[in-house]
Amino acid sequence: MKLLLTSAGISNKSIHNALLDLLGKPISECSALHIPTALYAIPGGTELSRRVISGELGDPFCNLGWKSWGLLELTALPSIKRELWVPALQKTDALLVGGGDCQYLCYWMHQSGLTELLPELLNKLVYVGLSAGSMIMTRYGTTYNNHTLPAETPKSLGLFDIALHPHLNHEWFPDNSLLNLSRLASTIPVPSYAIDDQTAIKITNGNIEVISEGEWKLFSPTERSEG
Repeated sequence: MKLLLTSAGISNKSIHNALLDLLGKPISECSALHIPTALYAIPGGTELSRRVISGELGDPFCNLGWKSWGLLELTALPSIKRELWVPALQKTDALLVGGGDCQYLCYWMHQSGLTELLPELLNKLVYVGLSAGSMIMTRYGTTYNNHTLPAETPKSLGLFDIALHPHLNHEWFPDNSLLNLSRLASTIPVPSYAIDDQTAIKITNGNIEVISEGEWKLFSPTERSEG
């Protein structure tokens, strides 16, 4: 089981090297599939998706020089025969799951049938998350509430007993100060990792390693913020 849970993509050499280590071979020899679905539930999501895919927005993610690369749109999969898309997943080296709305992404992972395939897939490929695509693998997720999903729809898959809070101290996310995230972490009954865009969480067969050239903080469930 190999995962690289990033805040903003492959933003520095350390995270790039961690990805190479998980893949076990050069990126130029690897295939990848990208899931853009989570972006559709935030304002301007279709344009943001184009910019992420083209590399115009954020750090390298899709445009890393993969041998082959394709899109896997979750909202389309329920109406397509599984034999058309499951084999592609089983053959790919990396699954690139983009950011956006955790709850929307989680819903379509379930509806598409991808969730039930994950246990097998995670033994074969490298899961690379970006923001919401990283958060949903943990016990904590968020939503922008721009969809019409049932309120009880889960916001994460809960595969790992941690919480992940990306974009620490990012200018686009003024609420993501260390103090605010510490307050949030104090309400969550599992360890919380607050990470900036130069940081990622590498998970190998359950072992968690922080890869960082930036700022991050681990909060235990018993810690309480001050102020």
